[in-house]
Amino acid sequence: VQLQASGGGSVQAGASLRLSCAASERIAHTYDMTWFRQAPGKEREFVAAIRKTGGHTYYADSVKGRFTISRDNAKNTVYLQMNNLKPEDTAIYSCAASSTTILSSLRLPRSYGSWGQGTLVTVSS
Repeated sequence: VQLQASGGGSVQAGASLRLSCAASERIAHTYDMTWFRQAPGKEREFVAAIRKTGGHTYYADSVKGRFTISRDNAKNTVYLQMNNLKPEDTAIYSCAASSTTILSSLRLPRSYGSWGQGTLVTVSS
């Protein structure tokens, strides 16, 4: 599956952004969809995931309560609504898809074979 992420930008702290990840094929009941981010000089880290079946969601502690992941299966698109953004949220955000992820590996980048190109989010104080 090919993924296209969009929606990044430069905002002030406290603002909101919504990222989108459009897939080239059907994602319903097929792919777990996940957002990762990578800040300058840091390793890629898990942000949020939504399972292919049941729509269960998972979040990094650092974004819980501020970010919401959702999916529109009809549009083959996954969203990341980011509220109350903080300067430490500054990073390149990438979406990823996997058809075979087990729960214990959901937060690991190596579990994903399909990646979007990333979209830059910059939050200034």
